[in-house]
Amino acid sequence: MNKSRRTVTGLGVTLTLAGLLTACGQPGSAAAQTRPSSSTPAGSSTPATGIHMITNNGHRLAFHVTAGRKATIVLDAGGGEDSSYWAKIVPPLSRATGAQIITYDRAGTGDSDEVPGPWKVQNAVSDLKAGLDQLGVTGKVLLVAHSQAGEVATYFARQNPHRVGGAVLVDASLPDFYTDPQIARIVAVTTPQIEALKAQATLTKPERQLIATAALYTPMHHRYHQVTWPKSIPAAVIVSTGTPFEGSAPDMQHWRDAQADFAARAADRDLVVADSSHDIPLEKPDLVIQQIRTRLQAH
Repeated sequence: MNKSRRTVTGLGVTLTLAGLLTACGQPGSAAAQTRPSSSTPAGSSTPATGIHMITNNGHRLAFHVTAGRKATIVLDAGGGEDSSYWAKIVPPLSRATGAQIITYDRAGTGDSDEVPGPWKVQNAVSDLKAGLDQLGVTGKVLLVAHSQAGEVATYFARQNPHRVGGAVLVDASLPDFYTDPQIARIVAVTTPQIEALKAQATLTKPERQLIATAALYTPMHHRYHQVTWPKSIPAAVIVSTGTPFEGSAPDMQHWRDAQADFAARAADRDLVVADSSHDIPLEKPDLVIQQIRTRLQAH
């Protein structure tokens, strides 16, 4: 893992989560612009395979659809990543399940527009909801969330429990992790790095996202620690042996404990350990697919 990737992962789990921790606002008007696929039957009510550009609150977001039937699976990547992160999973998952699969680029990543100002969870959840609405997804979805996307999934599920049939949380950022001592520890480590980024003459897209998210880090994480996952929504919890904090034994153990505590809080949550780094979807795609299939069969 190179230095910039490690910055996005190590800080991304902690810093790019910051704006996700407030209560979500109401989505603005949204309009969909699509490039339909020739494989979509005439008159079909399902979105075509391909990229669909959604406009929400003045910015455009790229939603990528693999057409299918029956269930809808939404794959959401972690901090600093875009929809291409799921490249190893989408084709075999489509063959194995026949489901409709949706990946997307959150604001500031991939083909989606950047949004100025602090990164806020109400914007992220509004974008996801707008995308599903404009694509005509009305049934329950299975949320698959990696790393930072765990917080998007948590707030989306809380606000829209009728739209979520289950979840696979892949080394996801969960509320249990963000105790006051852990927040203080992270702030102490990351503040100098953020200040160094601000001093640079030019910044990459991920670096701008890190700075935007750091602005609200502490209050957002205090708030997120009080949030609970809806008990009506079952979840598989996959935790890596490496965690996002390789090299820091206390942080690694706290991450693992938080995942186990979350899983133990309800009878319909399963804890699965992956012998891998934090990048479980890249290193153990078959394991992720297996857990998705299990959730689809159960519900």
